[in-house]
Amino acid sequence: MVGVSTGGYRHLLLDTPAEYVQRITLNRPEKRNALNNAMRGELFAALRAHDRDPQVRVSIVRGAGKCFCSGYDLTSELGEEQPYFTAGGDGDWSRHVAEGWFGIWDLAKPVIAEVHGYALAGGSELAAACDLLYVAEDAQIGYPVVRVLSPPDWQFHPWLMQPRAAMEMMLSGDAISGLEAVRIGFANRAWPAAQLSERVLERAVRVAGIAPELNQLNKRVVIRALEMMGARTAMRAGSELMALATHLASTRELLGDALGSIKATQSDTSKE
Repeated sequence: MVGVSTGGYRHLLLDTPAEYVQRITLNRPEKRNALNNAMRGELFAALRAHDRDPQVRVSIVRGAGKCFCSGYDLTSELGEEQPYFTAGGDGDWSRHVAEGWFGIWDLAKPVIAEVHGYALAGGSELAAACDLLYVAEDAQIGYPVVRVLSPPDWQFHPWLMQPRAAMEMMLSGDAISGLEAVRIGFANRAWPAAQLSERVLERAVRVAGIAPELNQLNKRVVIRALEMMGARTAMRAGSELMALATHLASTRELLGDALGSIKATQSDTSKE
């Protein structure tokens, strides 16, 4: 194991807690690890680098501070300096972020999400995009934006959890606990928060014990099955519906107050 470093990144910390295991820590705790474009770009760059590195067989993504990720950083200019090209026009933002999450699906090597605290909105999308999801029992996972603004940018819910549970989350915007996430099939396993990192590392070491060229196929067979059932097409269609929602009269009326509330959630926590 080597020490923690920035790896040349501004918003990430990297360490190697075990042989063939590389861990990425989202490092904006003062913003509850809200995803701005710079952090998203660094995350994808780090994961692609791991895919090319023969000393890495599995990546872990987690968050510094009190939570995994509070969602997209709505205090930043998300339409500017996006980390990769996506065709513009109406709905370009939702298409852009969907492209990023599919990029994790398309990596050769497995990516594990380690979720503590809460994973909201875009943070839940990041967790869902990872190949394995392990959570603290008291984690809070949800998409509160459906109450006031739109469906998710990346509509993973019907594919990665029970359909009735997906419908309830879409119609209520309520969060679920880590234990509930396991019960409905969204997360793999849940442990007490104090044990989470240790247990996740055990699972990562287990995955890393398999030859990477074999695990590439093992991962791909599951992804391809989802795609043959229509998952990728349906999620892309969901991105377009998210864009459509921004034109609803009710959305336009509530947009200001909703964004204000979300920004408050992501505000500086240094005084807490």
